Amino acid sequence: MIKTIQLSPTRQGLHEFTSQIARILKESQLQEGLCTLFVKHTSCSLTIQENADPSARHDLENWLNRLVSENDPLYTHIFEGADDMPSHIKAALTATSLSIPFINCQLCLGTWQGVFLWEHRHHVSSRSIIVHLGD
Repeated sequence: MIKTIQLSPTRQGLHEFTSQIARILKESQLQEGLCTLFVKHTSCSLTIQENADPSARHDLENWLNRLVSENDPLYTHIFEGADDMPSHIKAALTATSLSIPFINCQLCLGTWQGVFLWEHRHHVSSRSIIVHLGD
């Protein structure tokens, strides 16, 4: 089974969408298998991260922004702004796909784990994530 999730992040950073995946999984009525996620863009990524304390997300965002800063004079790919090339580098350093097992129609995530879109651009309109559920 394949579905698409559309997200509209309003800012750069980590945006949780675990509940949308859980809803698709519940509607599928599949009992066990593998949930594969793939983001169809080159300037954002996917990650599983702590969803309880927002300071963990904040620290991750700050760390990656310090590691891959904007306005580096080495960048030539700047047509869409100062965050253009850094967003591609950040996506290359992180993940564009994830695989999560599920049992009894539930993702096998830990207590504090959530699934996040990691938006690397400051302004975007929409992001598409493909969800594949297989047994």
